[in-house]
Amino acid sequence: MSDHDLLLAPPSAYCYDPFNLRHHMPGHPENRERLRSTWELLGRSGALDAMLDVPCTPASDERLLRVHSRKHLDTVALAAQRSAHLDADTYVGPDSEQAARLAAGGLCNVVDAVLTGKARNGFALIRPPGHHATPDRGMGFCLYNNVAVAARAAQTEHGVQRVMIVDFDVHHGNGTQDAFYDNGSVLFFSTHQYPFYPGTGHWRETGHGTGSGATINVPFPAGVGDAGYTEVFDKVLWPAARRFAPQLILVSAGYDAHWNDPLASMQLTIPGYAALVARLLEMANELCRGRIVFVLEGGYHLEVLAHSVLNTTRQISGQLEEISDPLGPCPWDEREAGNVISQVRSLHELD
Repeated sequence: MSDHDLLLAPPSAYCYDPFNLRHHMPGHPENRERLRSTWELLGRSGALDAMLDVPCTPASDERLLRVHSRKHLDTVALAAQRSAHLDADTYVGPDSEQAARLAAGGLCNVVDAVLTGKARNGFALIRPPGHHATPDRGMGFCLYNNVAVAARAAQTEHGVQRVMIVDFDVHHGNGTQDAFYDNGSVLFFSTHQYPFYPGTGHWRETGHGTGSGATINVPFPAGVGDAGYTEVFDKVLWPAARRFAPQLILVSAGYDAHWNDPLASMQLTIPGYAALVARLLEMANELCRGRIVFVLEGGYHLEVLAHSVLNTTRQISGQLEEISDPLGPCPWDEREAGNVISQVRSLHELD
């Protein structure tokens, strides 16, 4: 998009609600400091000043039930009353269920702003994250599957026929995959460390029934960095996206594949993330009139997370002049992706 086009286009949008800070467990990797420190950096930078502030409103039962079972909603509500865990990793406090509804609802509101022309694209700065939450179970720090709920809302409420979900979190988005595994109207593409939590996401997992071929998994070995990620975006995602022709792109943006993240073993850099975002913006501009929305997933090094989100918001709003990277390049040699890319290209007939 040219500078002239940016002046004429509607603003980029974002959502954030401080209530999400009330979902918190001290010492847990997914705690409120992830959001607090990121929000503070965005405020100091002025990156959000030219963006449209979209409110977070709680996702209704109607929206959540398009993805999740009634039993799951009841389980989360009961866990909130008791301040219980859904599993060993996934805590639920008294304010967690409301925070999770605000997260899913905020993302839906940003998507609504984009699809109605009030915004050209957007970023949902929300938590708890969502991509591990399956239709019937919360897990992996996730209560409700924000990106799946937003995809269903786009299809049901706006008549969008084809949604592409790109997940570059270091962990496989098993919940998102489960939600759309037999649905060819949603293309799910995931890069992730493998084998790693949650243990799913082999390249042979490609969908079922009418969704056959609409799930594309790229299970990277540990140590893959910028070169491997950009190669798979260029050689797998680009041709798959052109063939699918999405009308909306949603991005599960987890920044935990960075070389200094404490929970993983990949070697992406902050400029590497910026390169992936640039490719996704190019795809959106070419394929779906720029309609793309990023939603926060993982990322557990606070500086990496904050500066990566800062760069992403500046990129989507056309304000990025210089990449903000306080950590610098990876100090170790990157591992090659091996034959994973060729295997995925062959399996999905992208050669």
